[in-house]
Amino acid sequence: MTAPIALPRIMRIGGGAVREIGDVVASLGLSRPLVVTDSFQVGTGAAEKMLDNLDAAGATARLFADTVPDPTTDSLEAGVAALAEHDADSVIGFGGGSPMDTAKALGILGRQGGQMREYKAPRNNIGPALPIIAVPTTAGSGSEATQFTVITDSTNDEKMLCPGLAFLPVAAVIDYELTLSMPPRLTADTGVDALTHAIEAYVSRKANPFSDSLALIAIGTIGKVLRRAYADGNDAEAREQMMLAATQAGIAFSNSSVALVHGMSRPIGAHFHVAHGLSNAMLFPAVTAFSVGAAEARYADCARALGVATSGDDDTAAANHLVEALRELCRDVQVPTPKAYGIDKTQWDELIPLMAEQALASGSPNNNPLVPSDAEIRDLYAQVYG
Repeated sequence: MTAPIALPRIMRIGGGAVREIGDVVASLGLSRPLVVTDSFQVGTGAAEKMLDNLDAAGATARLFADTVPDPTTDSLEAGVAALAEHDADSVIGFGGGSPMDTAKALGILGRQGGQMREYKAPRNNIGPALPIIAVPTTAGSGSEATQFTVITDSTNDEKMLCPGLAFLPVAAVIDYELTLSMPPRLTADTGVDALTHAIEAYVSRKANPFSDSLALIAIGTIGKVLRRAYADGNDAEAREQMMLAATQAGIAFSNSSVALVHGMSRPIGAHFHVAHGLSNAMLFPAVTAFSVGAAEARYADCARALGVATSGDDDTAAANHLVEALRELCRDVQVPTPKAYGIDKTQWDELIPLMAEQALASGSPNNNPLVPSDAEIRDLYAQVYG
């Protein structure tokens, strides 16, 4: 059986790579990019520096900085208007997962129009779309190298997974220096997100040898340096390794899939406005404990890559070590339960049936080693509340 593999056409990786953005745009024959970012990148001056680099390379760029965390269909409307006003021939997603997801959505809307709900799974979107260039500023989402975007439907709070090559960036500029300003909470949430991507890519029913190799490398790196980056944001070596691992994990899951953690995570983010990486972290140990018996050998490989099991441990022991190691990691980086985060239990319980329905509808749980029933997903939501 063949494995369809898709990657960005161009990748620039390393400290200072963002200064080459103008060269990347020019090399693709593009000249009128819309830079999609957020107010934070404007406030730090990073967005202005990007515009200066684009201008120096002969590009005519426009800034759109009105993205929101966990982008919604309503939030896309101003971006679509900005594309048209600028007559943009490309979109640069500059920021964390939300600006990159926004840029990807604008790429397809700018060429095809319509509403984002028309592009959600199970539809496979192959284009046409405006070219996307992704410049991540966090080490977590991996969106710079994936063929997915996630947009919340403003009418019903459904966090929609939209897949297909139309959302794969043609270029990714990966500069770890952009992550040096990340605070500890964001470092932890995005770092655990990257680890979730890598482990789910490896245990997914759609895993393949290409995705396996990148997933295991990413797991090993994150196990060594995430706590360091969390403890000391100025640890440049840890930041650089985390940035590369996040991209490797993104490539891995883009070419296999994510599974139950992500399927259950998206509704939490949509209904309770919890950041994506944090909602993954809230679920990660419990969902892994639920799933581990269905693929002990695969989870054991993850444990050994993470450095929490040895070749002397049998697969059952190693897989169980992984579950405990994830619990310990989440304790070390102070991942709160939904209860500790401040989510009202009555509201949580009331929404469990809808969240379970939305998790299953996303398709991601079907990739899990143990495919859950609706009742089992409801039970997991109840378990993790705290």
